[in-house]
Amino acid sequence: MSYLIQKEYVKYECTCGSLKPISKLYFCRHCLELRCGYCVCHEVDSHYCSNCMEHLPSAEAKFRKNRCNTCFDCPNCFHTLSVRATTRSAEDGNTKTPTKHYYLACFFCRWTSRDVGIPDQTTGTGNWPVKELPFQETLNSYLEYYKVLAMRERNLKEKKTYSSPLIRGYSSFSEKFGLTSMIARKRAGLPPLSLGGKENTQSSLPKIVPSVAVDDVEPLPDTYFTDLTKITTLSQRHSYPMLQAETITSLHPQHRHFYIKCSLRCRRCEHNVSKPEYNPGSIKFKIQLAAYYHMPEVRIMTFEPLKIGKPSEIILKITNPTQHLTSLQFGSLINSEERKNLKTEEISETKKEKLPLELPRPIRNLQINTDVELPQCSVILPPRDDAAEYDDSADTHNFQDDTKVVVWRKGNKVAVKMKITPQNGMEGGEESIFGFSMEYGYVNTMPTLEQKQPLRAEIQVNLFISRATYHLRRIN
Repeated sequence: MSYLIQKEYVKYECTCGSLKPISKLYFCRHCLELRCGYCVCHEVDSHYCSNCMEHLPSAEAKFRKNRCNTCFDCPNCFHTLSVRATTRSAEDGNTKTPTKHYYLACFFCRWTSRDVGIPDQTTGTGNWPVKELPFQETLNSYLEYYKVLAMRERNLKEKKTYSSPLIRGYSSFSEKFGLTSMIARKRAGLPPLSLGGKENTQSSLPKIVPSVAVDDVEPLPDTYFTDLTKITTLSQRHSYPMLQAETITSLHPQHRHFYIKCSLRCRRCEHNVSKPEYNPGSIKFKIQLAAYYHMPEVRIMTFEPLKIGKPSEIILKITNPTQHLTSLQFGSLINSEERKNLKTEEISETKKEKLPLELPRPIRNLQINTDVELPQCSVILPPRDDAAEYDDSADTHNFQDDTKVVVWRKGNKVAVKMKITPQNGMEGGEESIFGFSMEYGYVNTMPTLEQKQPLRAEIQVNLFISRATYHLRRIN
């Protein structure tokens, strides 16, 4: 929950050149690189309704137009409608038999299906009437026309592949193409691959009536300008583009849209970095390679008011989320040329043949206007221990830390002090931006064909810290 309300002050550099907070980044354990939302492929795993949790395959969800048959959304405020029951007395001869009737109601805006004249149903999951669309026949004719047109284009492509300027005999034709393909097309109900005939003529296409623009448009009635409370808004009309009701009394319940579970795949090595559970009611992940699970997280702990041309102290809190001991070294920002040389030296020849060398892209529209004095010594971070987090007596790490650099330590967290100096060209109230590179040790537990044991690698990443709320004062 803290990631949802936290400001994006600390950003990490992705390989694509974009700056993202750690909560919006992924870490590929095969490439040992950061991946943002633009560096991964999005694949739809399953469709489900968030209200009734009905799970459908992709083919059936496409047939239903990605909408649930049993759940409805309020056409007024777009919240989920609930089924409410009421008792009504029905006359049956000389006796009165009470029966239950059901209607749809919104608990947020108090809209009900009775407001638009929809009759009550005798069952809770009854067949609620759906308003007929005025242009349904026209749309169906368009769909049929383009289906036939697509089939003609596909037949022309197949005719080009089958036709040849060389004259072949019957034996060569049957050996290459075979008579079984024609029989299979006939059994599947597809048209034959004719080289000419009525199938490829324009007359075989269904006739459609094109839309004609009208010069004279009827003027709007006076009610549109006198009583605006009865006119629908643009959001209400765009939510149901097939109907686009003009008045409030013409609104009808809409079938609820399906939600999807999406898996993310690395574009370089094609391995999954995020894959949810197939069950729609589960919120767990089979694979969840979020960046804050595999790399140190940096946050701003405290800072002093900044003065232009004068150094100020800032304390950063760094957390180790892994189960392995790691060490941190801080340095200046690494550009694309330096990282290219590092990649060329570190990657082995066997890995070069399998995966191409990926070079980072430069960051655009970023101007660093603050100098930073980085610590020269390395900082050791112990592994994560959930039990030791609530036990103060367990912090018995005998690290020989420099008191000028490390000001606080507890468990797998450490506070590091740095000095930053805004440049003289800055103005009062301007955003202060500085950056540095952080090198840490990562233990890769993914077994490979070449390496069955956990492999330790040194990874470098660029960090950029900005604060728009800094108070800048010029020194007289």
